[in-house]
Amino acid sequence: MKLSVIIPAFNEEKRIVKTLEEIREFLKDFDHEIIVVDDGSTDGTSAFANISYKENMGKGYAIKKGVEHATGDLILFIDADNATPIEELTKFLKIDADVVIGSRYLPESRIERKQSKLRIFIGRLGNLVISFLVIKNIKDTQCGFKLFKKTVAKELFSELQTYRFGFDIEILARAQKKRMKIVEVPVTWLHNNNSRVRPIRDALKTLSDLIKIWWRLTISHKVV
Repeated sequence: MKLSVIIPAFNEEKRIVKTLEEIREFLKDFDHEIIVVDDGSTDGTSAFANISYKENMGKGYAIKKGVEHATGDLILFIDADNATPIEELTKFLKIDADVVIGSRYLPESRIERKQSKLRIFIGRLGNLVISFLVIKNIKDTQCGFKLFKKTVAKELFSELQTYRFGFDIEILARAQKKRMKIVEVPVTWLHNNNSRVRPIRDALKTLSDLIKIWWRLTISHKVV
């Protein structure tokens, strides 16, 4: 069984080499391919990319492009900083599901380097709002470590319309509407202190995405 690993990357030339080395070492006995998608970087990231384009389109768009090119039976996307270590994949491969997602918020999850209290609060509050509006029984929609069966990934990402902060929400909401089997798995996670995420600004953008997704998937299709 072949595995495709998709790494969306924006200005990641300082971190991508280490991540690629760790992934290649772990997967040396796997039939696999690694697809680095350069999402309009302005540094040297394109030198390590399989797919590259000039305009920054968002993480969701980058993964969508990676999925289009993926040939594996299973498709994993992982963050360029390897915040959830590739070794966590071992647990995922034991689970028979359409989508297996990493979670930082289950009792067995291990947070080895924590976010600030503000980020934790915003993340937890955001997941409550997400759960209320569009996704049920998932504690962490935003962890950047998700595994899909090939046919499932191709279907879901072909329909994706949210390309930035809320793309995970749309993918999982669509999967639930299609009654696909989703399993949430506790993972080890290390917060990157050099992250470019700005908690309040990006939370507001995610909220905007969430409202659009809620309207698109639950309201607009009912309007005659």
